[in-house]
Amino acid sequence: MKIYSPMATGNGAYVVHSTLSKKLSDYHLQGYNPYLTLFPPLLSCLPWTIKSPDIIHSTPDYAWFFRRQKTPLIITFHNYVLDNFMKKYSNFLQQLHYITDLKLFTLGALRCAHTVTSVSHYTASLVKKELNFSGDIKVIYNGIDTNLFVPGQTRRGGKINVLFSGNLTHRKGAHLLGSIAEKIDKNIVIQYTTGLRTKASLPGLANLENLGAIPHEQMPTVYQQADILLFPTVREGFGLAAAEAMSCGLPVVATNCSSLPELITDGKGGYLCDLEDAEAFARYINTLACSSQKRKEMGQFNRQKVINDFSLAKMVNSYRTLFESVC
Repeated sequence: MKIYSPMATGNGAYVVHSTLSKKLSDYHLQGYNPYLTLFPPLLSCLPWTIKSPDIIHSTPDYAWFFRRQKTPLIITFHNYVLDNFMKKYSNFLQQLHYITDLKLFTLGALRCAHTVTSVSHYTASLVKKELNFSGDIKVIYNGIDTNLFVPGQTRRGGKINVLFSGNLTHRKGAHLLGSIAEKIDKNIVIQYTTGLRTKASLPGLANLENLGAIPHEQMPTVYQQADILLFPTVREGFGLAAAEAMSCGLPVVATNCSSLPELITDGKGGYLCDLEDAEAFARYINTLACSSQKRKEMGQFNRQKVINDFSLAKMVNSYRTLFESVC
């Protein structure tokens, strides 16, 4: 059984499919430059790294260009950005892309897919509602390597490090970081990565520290040096960074939206805030900064939740079973 997975690089979905390629010997990942999607027909000309696969596994946005007759296509929704809610967080070209060709590509992929999966119940329900899709969508949560993403040594004294991990985009809530930084206590620093695609930086504030672009394999160390994860996103298909931080024993202060209530138990594993409520984010960060015991308890709760519900082994086994059932 040979599975072929063509994926645009530089995003969380690529990280997940890359993990599958490392854990399943017959899973062949082919990354391609995301700029190719500016002219999607070019994807049809991409030279395949394997011949005659038994299954093609990709994302719905561009899977249409990789379809082959008599080869089952499995598509996984890692997110959904085609609804009206996301318009305010998209520029004009993105909006035009979403409502024209990208929607057509997604509908085309749904029509020719053998199996449809999603990384959360929220995303699955949104796809069904927005695209009037009546077929089955199998939910397979993303999995975290709990042997790699482990808690670090408890830090004593010094400043409290709050981590923001993700691309500096409106969808990830990066526009709120400056406002939150102005409202937190002086002994707290917000450290932020610039993500896998962007090299931007935020306006200079004394308690905002740019860590730059961090390769994914180095992220466990970054989480281990943090005390709290800040996740002010406006839309997530799953929330990979939140789950990775939880596995490393961090409490999470996140937006109460989309898939995040499936990951984060409010009041036990962190706090869920209203959308774009910088005051609430700052308040809960200050609360956690004042109590090492609360951070420890929430971190332990999160670690166990990931082990129980979002382990890498569970995800890999689910996909293996799916692939075997298709072949």
